Amino acid sequence: MSKVVLITGASSGIGKSIAEFLVDKGYVVYGTSRNPKKPLVNGVNFVALDVTKTETIEKAVAEIITKENKIDYLINNAGMGITGPIEETPDEEIKRVFETNYFGVIKVIKAVLPVMRKNNGGFIINITSIAGYMGLPYRGIYSATKGALELTTEAFRMEVKGFNIKMTNIAPGDFATNIAAGRYHSPIIENSPYEKKYRNTLELMDKHVDKGKDPIIMAEKVYAVMQEKNPTIHYKVGEFIQKFSIALKHILPDKVYEKMLMKHYKL
Repeated sequence: MSKVVLITGASSGIGKSIAEFLVDKGYVVYGTSRNPKKPLVNGVNFVALDVTKTETIEKAVAEIITKENKIDYLINNAGMGITGPIEETPDEEIKRVFETNYFGVIKVIKAVLPVMRKNNGGFIINITSIAGYMGLPYRGIYSATKGALELTTEAFRMEVKGFNIKMTNIAPGDFATNIAAGRYHSPIIENSPYEKKYRNTLELMDKHVDKGKDPIIMAEKVYAVMQEKNPTIHYKVGEFIQKFSIALKHILPDKVYEKMLMKHYKL
């Protein structure tokens, strides 16, 4: 029988690439979107799901179980970006991105675990970010959401091992997706003490995304990890310098690393 995969946020970007790749590999793929009425990705069965609304999660999972009687893989890809000086970022936007990038992921995992436990197995892959390994200026809230998910996965995977359920993180760097257009930007406020540095950093971040690699690379990595019988805890996918920056954080003194980041962002 074909393996059943549930991918959140599968209508665009990395999620879409993963969905298309797995369909080509013969998986039965269910993708989620808040508005799946229009055709989205060939070969993918779309269900309506908003990770911030528990009732839509439970309904979508129940629909898949009714049709397939199982979910073999869950790929938590849905997420949103956010930028801005933390002081000037509205509290409601901070809460909204945590609801999407962190609490939403936990809700989906909780909804899927009972059927995986019943079937004595499953594999959960959380798509995080290399930004989650360090506090990046003007992306501090985004870094916090992804860093929290990385650490939570470390604990969660130990709790579910006894049920033959595997869990891991895959952290991408910059990829050519529409995340820059879809993220929340705190407005650049005229005469703000952050105005010039925030504007320059925002332009630099957008250039990184525009020059990012093809998301098919992430799809290939996800597929490769899915084949592993004993996956490790953390995987990183991106430019060498992005992955190397994580290693440097563990090697360099904190202030030296901070100075390196500030130089990179011209702060």
